[in-house]
Amino acid sequence: MSLVSVILPTYNRSDSLCRAAKSVLDQSYADLELIVVDDASTENIEAVVRQWNDERVRLVRRAANGGAAAARNTGLAHAKGRFIAFQDSDDIWLPGKLDRQMKLLATLPPSVGAVTGSKLLYRSGNRQRRVLPQVSVEPAPENAISLECDQLEHLLWENRLSVQNALFRRDCYPCDEWFDPRAKANEDWDFAVRLARRTKIFEHLEPVVLAFASADSVSSSNRRQHIGAVRLMKKNKDLKPRFPQHFSYNEFYLGRFLAATGKPRLGFRFVAAALVAYPSLLKLIIRRKLERAFGRISLRGMEAGTRPSTRSENGDAGGIAVACLQKATMQGFCEPTDCPARSD
Repeated sequence: MSLVSVILPTYNRSDSLCRAAKSVLDQSYADLELIVVDDASTENIEAVVRQWNDERVRLVRRAANGGAAAARNTGLAHAKGRFIAFQDSDDIWLPGKLDRQMKLLATLPPSVGAVTGSKLLYRSGNRQRRVLPQVSVEPAPENAISLECDQLEHLLWENRLSVQNALFRRDCYPCDEWFDPRAKANEDWDFAVRLARRTKIFEHLEPVVLAFASADSVSSSNRRQHIGAVRLMKKNKDLKPRFPQHFSYNEFYLGRFLAATGKPRLGFRFVAAALVAYPSLLKLIIRRKLERAFGRISLRGMEAGTRPSTRSENGDAGGIAVACLQKATMQGFCEPTDCPARSD
């Protein structure tokens, strides 16, 4: 068996850290090291980790808080494995995640540097449930990337790679700083685009992670998400002549966001610049909205035992979700009727 280094950054999440780590240490693929990176927490993370009493666990403490990207880079610098995986301190790996992805990566050529799956996203709070399904498969299965498509173009439209869903060859990226520590949002997306410029990514559709989102994370993240998108486009501006529609699309939505948050003049400048650079942008936006509206997979009513009416060509995402949730419940990772939400 080949060693897998699993990097788990945490900052003051001792309440959910044990559950996240347990889902890693209980994996059927046991040849792993779990590197817990304490990002200068004020809570006693060392005491929590000591309770696990597992020789595969190592704790690395950062002197100053740097955010998720910096903490992941710290973990990479300490990793010994030929393969790299990531876990978040408030997520749960579903049983068999690592074994399936190791077997899958073994069947793929060296030109494929990573495999990634999807996650089941639980949303808590009445505000989120009014506008989004309580449970959904993310990213949406109908938009999966293939080895044959232009992956760079696809990833400029949308991120298909959440790092906790993925498994990487250690040599897929040439240094230990995979993530931009200055990015406060969209660091996964930023890395996915840079990764696609160097290697291929294989996407399989089965959910491998159970994730949680709380109501108070929605509005506060919008600004960071837009800033992250701007940083991504700036860092990849050499691609603008090749993909003008992608850059104009993001500029248009940044302009709308600025106008809605009290900066109408600046917002208008971004919208106007986007339309001038790509005159067919409005047609493109309408087409993408229609694709999302008719292709979106909703898992509303899952608790009542109803089957979703939308199927992708790759299978029944709702059925997969139900099976994975039942498996996680049986393993003791969540309660059958009320999965816990993030604490932050």
